Amino acid sequence: MNVTPALVADLVGVAVFAASGASAGVAKRLDLFGVVFVGAVAALGGGIVRDLLIGAVPPYAFTHWAYLVVAVLAALLLFWLHPQFNRLRRTVLVLDAAGLALFTVTGTLKALDARVPAVGACVIGMIAAIGGGLGRDLLTGEIPVVLRREIYAIASLLGAGVVTVLVKVDVNRPLLIVGTTVLIFVVRLLALRRNWGASTPPGPSTPPGPLPPPPAGNG
Repeated sequence: MNVTPALVADLVGVAVFAASGASAGVAKRLDLFGVVFVGAVAALGGGIVRDLLIGAVPPYAFTHWAYLVVAVLAALLLFWLHPQFNRLRRTVLVLDAAGLALFTVTGTLKALDARVPAVGACVIGMIAAIGGGLGRDLLTGEIPVVLRREIYAIASLLGAGVVTVLVKVDVNRPLLIVGTTVLIFVVRLLALRRNWGASTPPGPSTPPGPLPPPPAGNG
């Protein structure tokens, strides 16, 4: 396994998403296996989908031991050290923002390296970034963040677009990775802090009641 800046960023993304998933599992009072499983899904789910989309089969997570080991170790570490985190929800959000940023960058770069056109590479980068969080939220019974009004997938797509432009102008790879990762991370945290969100349909925020029964027939 050649150690490259993209690989390092990918593994760091695996670690932070695993910790994010494990934090969510701890908050739901899952057992050790449940916490590690949710952490592994959060860490590896987006990357597996990314690799399938670019034709890298079997996915890296199944052929490179470091991915699974990093995910499991990060989840275990969070499981044992979670009492040190006073506010698990805040921890999940910060780790999720970091994972979103890292996976957006590495996913977009891998798609571009696989000769995927710029628009497709941006979409793949976004899917890689939101896939792990989607799996984590579904497993822990939460409405996925990407389906809420928060700026989440939009931040990822914006960052993916910046990556494609910087690759086009041949910016140094380590500088590109660090710069765009910080950009996406800051945008996501600002969106959380300032409560930025996408538009929602007009009307009451509570779901409507059941439909009335159909009218009786004439016969």
